[in-house]
Amino acid sequence: MLQKGALTIIEWEDLDKRKFYSLGVFMTLTTRATVYPFSLIRTRLQVQKGKSLYSGTFDAFCKILKSEGICGLYRGFMVNTFTLVSGQAYITTYELVRKYVSNYSQDNTVKSIIAGGAASLVAQTITIPIDIVSQHLMMQGQGEHLSRFKVKPKMMLAATKRGLTFGQTRDITVQIFAEDGFRGFYRGYVASLLTYIPNSALWWPFYHFYAEQLSNLAPSSCPHLLLQAIAGPMAAATASTITNPMDVVRARVQGCSNIDIGKSSFIALFSLE
Repeated sequence: MLQKGALTIIEWEDLDKRKFYSLGVFMTLTTRATVYPFSLIRTRLQVQKGKSLYSGTFDAFCKILKSEGICGLYRGFMVNTFTLVSGQAYITTYELVRKYVSNYSQDNTVKSIIAGGAASLVAQTITIPIDIVSQHLMMQGQGEHLSRFKVKPKMMLAATKRGLTFGQTRDITVQIFAEDGFRGFYRGYVASLLTYIPNSALWWPFYHFYAEQLSNLAPSSCPHLLLQAIAGPMAAATASTITNPMDVVRARVQGCSNIDIGKSSFIALFSLE
C-alpha cells in the first residue's frame, strides 16, 4: 500500500478481489444508469448539424423529455449494459499493467499514464461493437434523421408491446452488418482509440493530482472517501475537456451522423473503410 502525502494509494496486491469484482459491477452499473441520459444528449449534440435540433444541453433535455418521455433518455441503455464486461477488463488491465510498470518505475504519474492507456486499448476493443449499436439506438426518436440506420415501424411496435428494445437492437445490428459487414461494428476504431486512450491516460494522473491537492488542503478529519469522490469528477471534466474534439470526430465517424465521410479527408482518415 503506497503512501503519498496524506493520500493512501491501494495497489493490486492490497485488493480483496472478490469484493473488488462484485462491488465493481454494481457500482459501474449504478454510475452508468445515472450518467446515461447525459451521454445520450452529448451524442445527439455532437452529431447534429449546427443547432438544427437542439440549442444546448438543457434544451435537448427538455425536448427529449417532452417528446419521448423518460424512456427517450435511456434509448440503447439495455444494450449498453453489456459493456460492463469491458469495464471489468479495463480495471483488471489497469491494475496489472500498473503493477508491471512498478518494476521499472515508482513514479505514480508514469504508472497511471501507461496503465490507463493500456486498459483503454483493451476495453475499447471489447466495447466498440456494443457502443456503435447503442449510439444508433440513441439517435432514434427525435434525432432519427441523424442516424444512418432506422428502426422499422413494425419493430418499434413490437418493442413497445414487449417493453424491451432488443427488437430494435436486432434490427439495427442486421442493418449494420448488411451495409458494412463485420467491419461496420468496428467503424471508427482508430478514432475511438485516439479519444479514449488519451482520456484514460489523462484521467488517472489528474485524479491522483486532485486527490493529493485536496488532501493537503482539507482538514485531517475529512474522510479520504469524500476527497476521492470530488477528485474523480474533477479529473473526468479535465480529461474530457482536452479530448472532446476527438470525441466529436469519433461519434460522427461511427455512423450516427449522415455525414459523407468521403468528402472529408480528415474524418475518413479515422474510418476503417
